[in-house]
Amino acid sequence: MSRNRFSQGPGPSQRQLRVGETIRRTLSEVLTRGDVHDPELNRISITVGEVRASPDLKVATVYVLPLGGRDAPAMLAALNRNRGELRHLVSRELALKFAPELRFAVDETYDRLDAARAMFADPRVRRDVERTDDDDPGT
Repeated sequence: MSRNRFSQGPGPSQRQLRVGETIRRTLSEVLTRGDVHDPELNRISITVGEVRASPDLKVATVYVLPLGGRDAPAMLAALNRNRGELRHLVSRELALKFAPELRFAVDETYDRLDAARAMFADPRVRRDVERTDDDDPGT
């Protein structure tokens, strides 16, 4: 069965991925250069970790994190306050009929990564993992 534009496959389409990456790169450059006319936003060093575009490319969820992970609510407020200007700056780089609406969310990937590292550093977990590796006859 062929995929049509309305079907929801197992993951994002190549176009969604390409648009998301273009938005991520453009936003990173805009925020690094301080192109936005908001001194509060320009004072914050922001990492744009990922951008997920909706299937119709009308909404882009931008996952961001302030340097050091501190004061995320103030960062989100500043980004939301400047959403229109950021959308305009991003639209220059996109070859789309409509610029997607930008929605900002705190990127929790790094927190989950730290939690996983801490879990694997736990002596009880390490002992279980090493025991499983020793019991495996395939190695």
